[in-house]
This record gives sequence, structure tokens and C-alpha cells, in this order.
Amino acid sequence: MRTAPAEAAGAAALAAAEQRQHRESGGGARVGLCLLCGLPAAGKSTLGRALRRRLPQRPGWACALLAYDELIPPEAFCPRPPGPSVPGWKQSRRELLRCLEGLLRALLTGAPLPGPAQPGWQRFLGCCRRQGLLPAAHGDAGAASRPLVLLLDDNFYYQSMRYEVYQLARKYSLGFCQLFLECPVECCLQRNRLRSDPVPEQTIQLMARKIEMPDLRKNTWEQHSLILSSSDCISEDDEQIMSLLATALENPERPNEEDREQKEAARAICAASAVHQADQACRRAISEAMQDAKGKNVLPSEMKSLAEELNKLKAEFLEDLRQGKTLKTQYSDPATSVISSFQHEATNIVNKYILK
Repeated sequence: MRTAPAEAAGAAALAAAEQRQHRESGGGARVGLCLLCGLPAAGKSTLGRALRRRLPQRPGWACALLAYDELIPPEAFCPRPPGPSVPGWKQSRRELLRCLEGLLRALLTGAPLPGPAQPGWQRFLGCCRRQGLLPAAHGDAGAASRPLVLLLDDNFYYQSMRYEVYQLARKYSLGFCQLFLECPVECCLQRNRLRSDPVPEQTIQLMARKIEMPDLRKNTWEQHSLILSSSDCISEDDEQIMSLLATALENPERPNEEDREQKEAARAICAASAVHQADQACRRAISEAMQDAKGKNVLPSEMKSLAEELNKLKAEFLEDLRQGKTLKTQYSDPATSVISSFQHEATNIVNKYILK
């Protein structure tokens, strides 16, 4: 899956974001989360640092780079004794996500920042200070008026790793996008050997076999994704990148939209089931009432009127149930309440005909 928007489209999206930024200069913070994904030595950190310098200049967005290599302590990757405990690096990723949520809550709602009891917070706090994020979290109006792009630099080789960040974006109505740097394994290995602190080569090779690229056919939440070949240098001014970031900021994720739709569908199914259940019970009650009236020698000429009156009553009760109107009865279940009330009213109608 590759997106290749034309330069004109990228410029248009960028212009739209700049216009909206100007219109909303007095409003609250708009935040976008951009994942920098790919194998070690694919060029993520180099691109991230370049974007960190460039985005505040053009188009004037605030930007911070949160590198997982710096935020997760090295000891988290040390082997642990066999047992049921969660691997250190997985636990550290969870803690880092909670730290990120604490920062976002402060940026967006003015809530207090997490305290020292939050695992990993001190390390995260130091990074935030270096990036100049804390003044915005404490209500700096100038910083809050500018869109903020948070670049998350990590391998993100499993879709599940990326999805947990997407869920955070959806929870707080943030922009979300993915920049995938595609680089041949041999190129990554060659670059890695030149590093002062190289990653074990078997780690890169294993990750290359496991990496899961964005798949829009299966995951609609990955719609704002861009795959770039990083065999050569990637410019931070690339129109595709600028367009992706602008589109993400202009189209924040909707909070739990799928959950709401599923709940609405479930409610509709339950309501339809309750109406069907009540309809069947009322039909049986009408049949029994007609038999009772016939046994009590109600005139044939009045049996037709009785049937019409009972069916009209049934229709009124079922319509109330469809509309969600509650009846004050001892029953909490709507269908049971309707059935009980209908039977009571139907008995009164039958008695009226019997006592004529």
C-alpha cells in the first residue's frame, strides 16, 4: 500500500491546515500523533530529528520527538528468569503509553501532570522538558494555539503496537498517521555496523521477518499511512510527508465511533426482540380473552367489536414499546411490563362485554 499524492494536493492540504491554524489561533491545542516505523537503522531517527527542526519553521507547528530508545531503559531488554512475569520491554512500553496519556491529558484539558509515582515518568519528564512541552502543558497560550505534532520514533513492527497508540488518538480525538520507512535488510545491517552502539544483527533479521506493514484492506484505522523507501535520504520537506501530517491534523479520529455503532445496533436488536416477544404474548392473551368471552355467552355480533378493541389496544401498547415509553409497573423488563399491563387492560375490556 503506497500513497503518492501530487505536489498540488500536498500544498492544498498544507494551506488548509495553515488557514485553520490562523482561524483558531485563540483555541485549544490540536495534537497529532505520527508514528515513525521501520527496522532499526532504516532512518527513522534521522528523519524525526529533521522534522523536529523543520515543522516549527514550516508551517509553524509545534513539534516534539519522543524516541522509544531513549524513553525505555536499556535494562528492560535484559533477559529475565523463566516464569509468568511480563517481559521488561513490554511492561516499559505500557508505562510509556500511560506517561504519554498523562501528558496529552494535561495538554488538552489542563489536568495536572502525573506525579513521580507513575512508573517511567521521571525519564519521560526529562524528555518533555528538553522538547519544550511542559510550558504548553501548564497553559502557555502561545504554544496551545499552534498545532502540535508528536513524532513517536520506534520500530512498531507489529500492528498491535501501532493500534494501541491509535486507540489513544481516538480516545482524545487526536490526529493519527504512520510514516513507514522501508529499507532492505542488508542496507539496515550495513548502516547499523557504522553505529557507535549497534543493535545485534540477529535482532534486525528477526524483526525483518516479523514486521507487519500497514494494510488498509484489513485495518481502516491505518488509512493515514505513507510508506517511503529509505534506501536513500528522505527530505523532511517531502510534500507527501507534509500532506500526510496536515491531513491527520485536519481529520482527528472520532472517539470510539465503532463502539457507539455496535451499542446502537445491539440496542436496536434488543428493542426489536422485546417488541416481538410482547406481540406474541399479546396475541395469546387476545386469543384466550376471546375464548373466555365466547364461553361467557357474549353475543356473536359483539365478538367482532371485542376483537377490534383488543387488537387496537395491542397496537397502542406495542407502539409505546417501540418508542421506548416506560410503564410504571413492578417489572423492570419493558416487554414483561407491556404484557402485564396489556393483560390487565384486556381483562377490563372483556368484563365490560360480559357484564352488558
